[in-house]
Amino acid sequence: MSKAILVKSKKDIIDRLAEETGLTKKAAADAVSVVFAEITDTLIAGGKLSINGFGQFEAVEKPAHQARNPRSGEMIDVPASKSVKFKASKTLKDAVK
Repeated sequence: MSKAILVKSKKDIIDRLAEETGLTKKAAADAVSVVFAEITDTLIAGGKLSINGFGQFEAVEKPAHQARNPRSGEMIDVPASKSVKFKASKTLKDAVK
């Protein structure tokens, strides 16, 4: 038996915020945009953002390394890069169980 996958979009979050708070959709959209912008700006600056009861976002640096091309078997150089790491809080983990 397959389970349906629930997918939510930014619009869904905006609609729910407007419904739950009585804000207009424009005001709700502005609020959601500010939250996402703050998360993004913090990560761009190399910081860590912690939301109690939800989790922690952190920008991490991945060092340059070598990897093997699976098709040709040839070794290739992979440049250093930045990535986002998310660690769910215990509260979130318990809620998802």
